[in-house]
Amino acid sequence: MKPVPTLRTARLLLRQWRDSDSEPFARLNADPRVMEHFPSTLSRARSDSLVEANRVHFAAHGFGLWAVEVVDESPFIGFVGLAVVRFDSHFTPAVEIGWRLAAASWGRGFASEAAAAALRFGFETLELNEIVSLTVPRNQRSRGVMQRLGMQHSAADDFDHPVLDSGHPLRRHVLYRLSRHQWLTRGPGASNA
Repeated sequence: MKPVPTLRTARLLLRQWRDSDSEPFARLNADPRVMEHFPSTLSRARSDSLVEANRVHFAAHGFGLWAVEVVDESPFIGFVGLAVVRFDSHFTPAVEIGWRLAAASWGRGFASEAAAAALRFGFETLELNEIVSLTVPRNQRSRGVMQRLGMQHSAADDFDHPVLDSGHPLRRHVLYRLSRHQWLTRGPGASNA
């Protein structure tokens, strides 16, 4: 198995998952604030299975959801990374960028900083043509990150998530897109976070 690439930013380390990450990840997934825009919080078993599924994803694709640590401050605050979208929709096949951070780490720009590093890896190392991100319309925190990253939203791309039942309050999703061309041709003043 190829080693998981490590990404570094000014404050963060995006790295391979360690066994010691499972406990804080389970706490994060059990926090109703963190999981507000998901169908439910997760049990410890379900949380652990996500860690294992992510290891399999890295082995299969060479990228995935990196564990994120704040250097010299916190050994694990959540994940940020890239994943192959696992359902069929008008925009698939696609690679999605996503994040899930502990509530104590919100409001410090960590999601934007780590996501910019993941986008850089996706576009400049993997040479992906496009990366998407999706969430429910009312998730303004994540939508703000998408906008800071330069991702573009079109109402024509909004969709009903096929994994959720018709009538589910979280079924409607917004889609943001960013192309490799847009990433590579940003002006010199463009922000990476």
